[in-house]
Amino acid sequence: MGTEPLLVARGLHKRFPGVHSLAGVDFDVRPGEVHALMGQNGAGKSTLIKVLTGVYPRDGGSITFEGRDFTPSSPADAQRRGISTIYQEVNLIPTLTVAENLLLGRAPRRWYGIDWRAVRRKAREVLAAFDLRIDVDQPLGSMSTAVQQLVSIARAVDTDARLIIMDEPTSSLDAHESEVLFGIMDRLKARGLGIIFVTHFLEQVYRVSDRVTILRNGALVGTFPASELSRLDLVTHMLGHAPEEPGPGTSPAEKGEPVLDARGLSRRGLEPFDLAMRAGEVVGFAGLLGSGRTEAARLLFGADAARTGTVNGAALRGPRHAISLGMGLCPEDRKIEGIIPDLSVRENIALVIQRRLGVLVSRAEQERIAREYVEKLGIKTPSIEQPVRLLSGGNQQKVILARWLAYRPRLLILDEPTRGIDVGAKAEIERAIHQLASQGLAVLFISAALEEVARLSHRVAVFRDRKMVGEHAGLSLPEIMKVIAGEKAPGGEQRGAA
Repeated sequence: MGTEPLLVARGLHKRFPGVHSLAGVDFDVRPGEVHALMGQNGAGKSTLIKVLTGVYPRDGGSITFEGRDFTPSSPADAQRRGISTIYQEVNLIPTLTVAENLLLGRAPRRWYGIDWRAVRRKAREVLAAFDLRIDVDQPLGSMSTAVQQLVSIARAVDTDARLIIMDEPTSSLDAHESEVLFGIMDRLKARGLGIIFVTHFLEQVYRVSDRVTILRNGALVGTFPASELSRLDLVTHMLGHAPEEPGPGTSPAEKGEPVLDARGLSRRGLEPFDLAMRAGEVVGFAGLLGSGRTEAARLLFGADAARTGTVNGAALRGPRHAISLGMGLCPEDRKIEGIIPDLSVRENIALVIQRRLGVLVSRAEQERIAREYVEKLGIKTPSIEQPVRLLSGGNQQKVILARWLAYRPRLLILDEPTRGIDVGAKAEIERAIHQLASQGLAVLFISAALEEVARLSHRVAVFRDRKMVGEHAGLSLPEIMKVIAGEKAPGGEQRGAA
């Protein structure tokens, strides 16, 4: 293939109020290559894709496509000019049939209108390349998420695109379906198409990519040949941490009574895992974004249905069952799944305590509980009747924490409790975790900030590519990074599965 780039972006800038999402980013894609775009959440990957495809206008820099200036006015304009995008979320029409979705806007026609027999025949031919044998006359919405994603991919591939952007295309696919997609990508490369591949699966990066570009905090870290970039270097560039100084770690927890015994838990896209926890123990889940750590936490709480496995000897029947076993969950997205924004601080704190008492808690008792935890956790609010949406992110997080502490769980799952809050509030939450563990509460702690995981956890379970790949005691930050990158941890006691 020729080495002249198909797409060239130079010095791209994009600003939003208070955020410089792209700060002078350079990026190019050659014909016949798969170019992986890597970075943690907030690194700028999605913004770059949206600038390249006309969702956002750029604030600075230049883009050329096939040697000509490229300033698309919309994703549809970008597609007409040769750039097709496959999004993580399926963006087709669920009420239309599979065939209608595949050929939407470009269906074969005859003198009397659309040739539906040709539409169905063409749809079957396109899907056969993906090893899909499904009824193309069925509504797309009746199919599984994986099938819908493959249909979306097939539609994009069957256009006249010269560049295809694949944003997390394998997030809903199993191993076989992913391999089918990789085979298609190999054929597209052979035809001279360029592919931008966004994924959080490290193994997939090395399976299909020719080059890797890494972004961090809106800036370009660098572009590297995939064959010359070690996994450890990739992780280090993404996180911005050089694994030089070992972290202090956390002293082993005293052996408390067992509070969790999860065995063989799995769901689609997450390999089976075991986990045991005792009272007073802090266990950290570490891994890159998309590694499976949040999915594992949601399985433990019953927020997602498990395909296999048991919790404390029985199949978990949802969050109510988990709560009855003494579990609580502070979810990753506190605004969507945590707080009820228009309810007051008092009402948000009192949500779960009513289940423990088994009766409707009186207004006076709600006020007493709310005041107690506002004082204990230092929640900054002018009143317990203040709508919780008006509080800062850190104080909203404390309200969710107060909700569960009032319930007195045996195990509390904290998924990204320090994300998006200021340094002071972060330190207060970390101190609260230490204090709760010392009082006998078991804490499962999940954070993208690996230094927090190393600092707070007695044990660390590491996830990579939707699989728990190791469980260790006393890991330092550099050691956690090595396990994430696929290297054996040099220190820390290996603990077997629960």
